[in-house]
Amino acid sequence: MTTPETDAPASASARRDPPAVTLFVCTTCRSAPDGALPADGVALVEATTALTAPPGIVVKGVRCLANCKRALSAAMVRRDGWTYVFGDLTADAAADLMEGARLLAEAPDGLMPWRGRPESLKRGMVARIPPLSLPEEP
Repeated sequence: MTTPETDAPASASARRDPPAVTLFVCTTCRSAPDGALPADGVALVEATTALTAPPGIVVKGVRCLANCKRALSAAMVRRDGWTYVFGDLTADAAADLMEGARLLAEAPDGLMPWRGRPESLKRGMVARIPPLSLPEEP
């Protein structure tokens, strides 16, 4: 016997796996409170999206990561892995962000390795957030 679920074709979005890493770049961040437009965060997301992303990495601009005291900010979310929030970035940090996303996507344990991490991501780490699937520690 068949059911409607098995007879129905899967939607295009259901057939695609979510990206391994989504890199969110704050578009409202400013390095100085001068009110100049566009915001420095817009320039950072544009520079990051202009780079060729490794497979499984998606870059998205997002309005306000609420890390204003440490602007410019970005967050990396790994599917079934850890999430990282970075601050004190500069407008030229696009390559560092992409390298960090690649390291996170390729990490077998879901943790971005310290070795090989760009210096701006070492100095600028604000938080590391565990995945919901984190096993309980003894």
